Amino acid sequence: MPNPLRAKSGGRMVLTVPLIVFMDDVSGNISKQWNKHHVVYMSNAALPREMLEKEFCVRFVSSSPHATPMELMCGFKESIVAAASDGIITWDCKYNDEVMLVPYSLFDAGDNPMQAEVCSHGGLKCNYFCRTCKVGGMTCGELRTPEGTKMDILKQIELSKLSGGTEKVKNAVSLTGTRDAATTHIVSHLLELGKRLRKRQAGKPIMSEEDVRRQLEQEFEDMLHGSPLEDHLNPLLGMPGVNIHQDTPMEIFHTILLGVVKYFWGQTAWILDKGHLLDTFKARLESINKDGLNSPTLGANYICRFKGSLIGKHFKSLAQVMPYLIYNLVPRTVLNGWTVIGKLVVLLWHTSIENTELYLANLSRTIDDFLSISVQCAPSILITKAKFHFLVHIPAYIRHFGPALLFSTERFESFNHVF
Repeated sequence: MPNPLRAKSGGRMVLTVPLIVFMDDVSGNISKQWNKHHVVYMSNAALPREMLEKEFCVRFVSSSPHATPMELMCGFKESIVAAASDGIITWDCKYNDEVMLVPYSLFDAGDNPMQAEVCSHGGLKCNYFCRTCKVGGMTCGELRTPEGTKMDILKQIELSKLSGGTEKVKNAVSLTGTRDAATTHIVSHLLELGKRLRKRQAGKPIMSEEDVRRQLEQEFEDMLHGSPLEDHLNPLLGMPGVNIHQDTPMEIFHTILLGVVKYFWGQTAWILDKGHLLDTFKARLESINKDGLNSPTLGANYICRFKGSLIGKHFKSLAQVMPYLIYNLVPRTVLNGWTVIGKLVVLLWHTSIENTELYLANLSRTIDDFLSISVQCAPSILITKAKFHFLVHIPAYIRHFGPALLFSTERFESFNHVF
């Protein structure tokens, strides 16, 4: 019995193509006036990392000022599933022969709010703020699954038909952390209709709960237009070969540099300012040897003057030099935090990994040390700042997809100027 792919390809060589999918909101204007568009870009993950960073290796897929992210992802899913099912016959210049390509989604890149939406998650402000697991803090809890998320969504739709549904749906979202953007309009419409039907009106009899439920069920069927409910859910929850909760790796730019490093910088700047030590820090920063840094200058005057408005490149440089500048200016726990941050940044910006197990053991130990020090500095920070918890999932993402630089979003965001 021949392999089905051999029959489908007509004897041609079959190559699989892993795809990195990126979605974000971006302004469609060149000016500063905000004109929101949702865009989808794509890259071939089989390319060498050096090529992935090139602008011409990022491919524009779709954009719309009107379509929601879930609607764009629905079109993406249909295209990829169809291409994977039928195969794409093309010419391979390396083998000088026709080949059949079978594309598949490797992972979905994006910032934390967008990744939460594609996971049907409520976001960073939920009680269960992690899109990957069902617990917060320093440990990884029970992993979320597409099947479990589907059940939570279906339960919320059923709750929207009950009396007092608004509060019941709100509590369900709070208890599970699940909120599906694709079915929000269905839930909202049923809740609004239920309120109108149950509203007391002068001169009219109160509609029984049975009649209200019957009308809501009929309205629900009409909204589906004869199609199954699964067609109206998040399309990525049922995409073959995709576990969206584990295929949305945490990106290091927003989570590390604009996350935990920024939090520590804010605390450190406050301590220095309160102790009237900012001038001492500025003098040390201005005089430090910068030969080993990629940045030619740290801009000490700018960093100290606009300490609340720094960007990623500033935090990346500061993470490498802070222990040498504040060794006798801040409490010991803060100094230890910056020391571990420097090690963490170096580990996460690895371009290649020679020994995966040794690297992951070192990374996990560094993350544990950093979280322990963070708790000593501010005990509530693991509960109030979700990005600290996201660190515990980084080793699993790296084991699955490779160095963290591969799922960085900076190359896609720099492509926005082309759009």
